[in-house]
Amino acid sequence: MGLPSDDAVLIEKGKKSGDPYMITVNCPDKTGLGCDICHTILEFGLYISRGDVSTDGIWCYVILWVIPHSSSHNVRWMSLKGRLLSICPSSRPTFFLNQPSPHASSSPVYLLKFCSIDRRGLLHDVTHVLDELELSIQRVKVTTTPDGRVVDLFFIKDILELLHTKERQDETCEQLQAVLDESCISCELQLADPQYDNLHGSSLSPLVAEELFRFSLSEQETRSQVLSPDVKELKKASVKTDNSLSPAHTLLQINCVDHKGFLYDIMRTLKDCNIQIAFGRFAAVNKGRRDLDLFIRYKDGKKIVDPEKQDALCSRLKLELLHPLRVLITSRGPDTELLVANPVELCGRGRPRVFYDVTFALKTLGICIFSAEIGRHSAADREWEVYRFLLDENCSFNLSSVVVRNQIVDKVRRTLMGW
Repeated sequence: MGLPSDDAVLIEKGKKSGDPYMITVNCPDKTGLGCDICHTILEFGLYISRGDVSTDGIWCYVILWVIPHSSSHNVRWMSLKGRLLSICPSSRPTFFLNQPSPHASSSPVYLLKFCSIDRRGLLHDVTHVLDELELSIQRVKVTTTPDGRVVDLFFIKDILELLHTKERQDETCEQLQAVLDESCISCELQLADPQYDNLHGSSLSPLVAEELFRFSLSEQETRSQVLSPDVKELKKASVKTDNSLSPAHTLLQINCVDHKGFLYDIMRTLKDCNIQIAFGRFAAVNKGRRDLDLFIRYKDGKKIVDPEKQDALCSRLKLELLHPLRVLITSRGPDTELLVANPVELCGRGRPRVFYDVTFALKTLGICIFSAEIGRHSAADREWEVYRFLLDENCSFNLSSVVVRNQIVDKVRRTLMGW
């Protein structure tokens, strides 16, 4: 199968320091391409400030202006271009039937196991190294022993697909040992057991699952999901449809508070609903809010004319924009547990950088993590990725205090949303 040419993706630096980079994708169209592009950009720690997209169903043209979420973040622009090229369909004809694409096969999962002396911010520092090495975290199992040692199991995939080489494995262990310094006791890397796919996170209690996964969050938030007053502006979101302006497409109009992954949340929702975007314009943020106009239609080329389907789509989008991630703090026996959940795409892909952001928020607060795990759970007719953190009681916070718990939830939520 032919590969997309290099000019299918162009990345241009801004004219002045601090100006956004401009990413142009010009390639054949496919269902969900916009979602794939936004997922990749979010995975590289970038924020989409504005953009334009147009397609005739055969060829698409996308321009996105992006900036790093953090000024200290080192963006690997050449790697980003390579990743974007890998998701672009080829414009060259293929003469072989049923030939898989270069990225059709699933990359192998490796088990990274290391033991070290515990310290504040350890888990985030390790996560940062893996991110810099372009190693994608699939599952995590972290435990702290009574003598203050940490045993970390990271199930990872190599985006560069080089982890089978000794050089890549040595580089990974050396980078980790450099960060862990004298606290590192051991570091091992090997292919994960074939039973990896059967691993599931520990079960949630019915009450916790009900609160975490409920379809629509109530107007009166419970104490563990409380929002600070200024964050309540989230609820002033508007999602409308209009069929009077185009004979072939339905106009979708969205006005909502901006957040990290805003465009990705729209794209993944439309993708899972089998809806295509023909034309869209994403204006720059105005007073913290976003205005989007999208001309859409079903995959079969039909407009969305059924009032019930219009209402269902608007309600679904509004929920995904208001609460793309669920954050909950609760008691697990005598311990305090932080839970973060995000919906999984129908293709099985989770949200990027959630583990990175949560561990960063807890490190900033000065809270150590006693144990952590990532698992999948099915609830409310969909699959969720659930991150569970048992918090170390030996910190400067009284974790049993309702006020402190609300502060932790608010800090984690703000970090995840990019506020």
